Amino acid sequence: MILTVTPNPSLDRTYEVPSLDRGEVIRASGERMDPGGKGVNVSRAVAAAGRRTVAVLPLGGAPGALVAELLDAQGIEVAPVPVAGATRSNIALAESDGVLTKINAPGPELSAAEQELLLDTVREQSHNADWIACCGSLPRGLAPSWYADVVARAHAGGARIALDTSGPALLEALRARPDVVKPNAEELAQAVGHPLATVGDAVKAAEELRGMGARAVLASLGADGQLLVDDAGAWFGSARVDAVRSNVGAGDSSLAGFLIAGGSGPEALASAVAHGAAAVRLPGSVMPSPSDLDLAAVTVTADVPVDRVLKEPVS
Repeated sequence: MILTVTPNPSLDRTYEVPSLDRGEVIRASGERMDPGGKGVNVSRAVAAAGRRTVAVLPLGGAPGALVAELLDAQGIEVAPVPVAGATRSNIALAESDGVLTKINAPGPELSAAEQELLLDTVREQSHNADWIACCGSLPRGLAPSWYADVVARAHAGGARIALDTSGPALLEALRARPDVVKPNAEELAQAVGHPLATVGDAVKAAEELRGMGARAVLASLGADGQLLVDDAGAWFGSARVDAVRSNVGAGDSSLAGFLIAGGSGPEALASAVAHGAAAVRLPGSVMPSPSDLDLAAVTVTADVPVDRVLKEPVS
């Protein structure tokens, strides 16, 4: 079972538009409404693969009730933490050329009692978990050290932790030695404080994160592929994608694929790449099912192309 923790979930509305023109009336060609938040997306991808998952998340107001209803309809067990504030609602505008514009609301502020209840719920639900995936931004009220506390408590209980967050929350959590962290290229560059121009730069940055406490780093490099760096070495994975429809949740799908396949080694990286590539071919934040995966299109190698210039370098 994979337990996910999403401290700042959302109700996500995605509109497909031909182009985004400021100041104009834009008519959407399609729309979706999905439960959102990085951990929620991981649970959705795990459930789509036919595996058991439990989603721990604070929920409040009508949007929170709808998030729980949508997750239940997808066969996902929800461990809700009732909060006074309303769950946030986000909007994504997906243009026909693959460009995505997102408007993310801040979300409710959690009281001290709600924060403690969230931690207690994670502990109660973690007993049978193979992995705990802690994902996304922290809502107002939670200190940057909150994820570090979750990692420490999880390790004390014998659980493995995957962490997907950024900024001060990531840096604080590294000291608690999470089993794997999953930054994208921008988050990786931000964490180490220098730009990434090549795949080799990303490898060095991943090693820096390991030096700061991460036991393994699964880095998403956008169109260039994904990178796994751990005690056994480094692997680079990529996949052929003919057309990108939406990259919403692609990184979350990748993390789910990685954990489903055991959470370590080149086989898990191949699963991560396959899930991420499948996700970008689907509309909105739809998570791929096994029939959407194309493992034959995935290449994983220990011969990392360190000199390859990134298609989307990070300054």
